[in-house]
Amino acid sequence: MSQTHPHTDIRYNGLVGRLKDPWRSYALLARLDRPVGTWLLLLPGVFGIFLASNGPSLGLKLFYVVLFGIGSLLMRSAGCVINDIWDRKIDAQVSRTAGRPLASGALSLKQGLGLLTFLLLGGLAVLLALPPLCWALAPLAMLLVALYPAAKRLTWWPQLVMGFTFGFGAPMGYAASQKAIDLPGLLLYTGVIIWQLGFDTIYGFQDMEDDARIGVKSTSRLMLKHAHLFIGSCYGAALALFALAALAASLHPLFWPPFLLACFLLARQTMRLSPHDAPLCLHFFRQNILVGQALAVAFILGRIGPALFT
Repeated sequence: MSQTHPHTDIRYNGLVGRLKDPWRSYALLARLDRPVGTWLLLLPGVFGIFLASNGPSLGLKLFYVVLFGIGSLLMRSAGCVINDIWDRKIDAQVSRTAGRPLASGALSLKQGLGLLTFLLLGGLAVLLALPPLCWALAPLAMLLVALYPAAKRLTWWPQLVMGFTFGFGAPMGYAASQKAIDLPGLLLYTGVIIWQLGFDTIYGFQDMEDDARIGVKSTSRLMLKHAHLFIGSCYGAALALFALAALAASLHPLFWPPFLLACFLLARQTMRLSPHDAPLCLHFFRQNILVGQALAVAFILGRIGPALFT
C-alpha cells in the first residue's frame, strides 16, 4: 500500500486509487476507501432488526437490511464529512489524518458541503422508506452526528459520544422491525454503545502523541494506564447486555454458538492489546467487523432458529 505518512488509515490503492481527482478526493472524504465504518454502523442495525420479536416477515426484515446497508453507507459518509469539516485544522496537525482531503486542501470547504448535501438527501430518501417511528428517531441521530466532533474539545469521553452516534443503528433497526422501543431494544443499544466505546478507544490509541501535543482530549489518553482493564470491562459489559437482550427477547438457543465466537475474539483483543503499537490497534479496530458479523449471525439465528426445525 502506498501512503504519504508513516502511519495512516487512508487507502490509496484499489478502485478509489484509480479514480482521477477530484473524484478520488471526494471518495476519500466519504471514506469509500475504508468500509469498516459502514460495517460498524450497519451491523447494529441488523442486530436490532432480528432481535425484534413482533416484527415483520423474514422477507421484509431482509428488505430492511438492504435499506440499512444503503443508509449506513450514506450516513457514515455524511458523518465523516461533518467530522472533517469540524476537524480540518486539527487533522492537518495529526500524522494519521493530515492526508484527508479537507485537511490537505485537496478539496475546498464548499466542495465538502456540496458532498454533504448530496449524502443527506440520499439518506432522507432511505429514511422515508422506513416505518414512521424511524422518522421520529432520525432527528436525534442527526443531532448526535452533528455534535460528535465537538466532543473531543469539551470532554475526555468523545469515544463514548461516538458509541451513542455509531450505535444508533441498533434502536433504528429495532424500531423498524418491532414498531416500538422496549426493554430488549434498550439493552441492545446500551450494549452497542459500550462495545463501540471499547473499540473506538483502541482506535484512538493511534493518535495519543499528536492529541497530547495539540491538546485534543480522548478516552484513549485518559485510560492509557488502565488500557487492558478498561477495554476488558467495556467488552465484558457489552457482551453481558447482548446476552440479556437475547434472553429478554426469547431468542432461540442457536444464538449462543456465534455469540461465543464474538466473546472469544474480544477476549483475545483484550489480552493481546498494546496501546503504543498503532498498526496493531488499527488491526484490532478493524477486527470488530468480524466480531459484529458473528453477533449478527447470532441474532439472525436466534430469531429464525425455530423455522430451521419446522
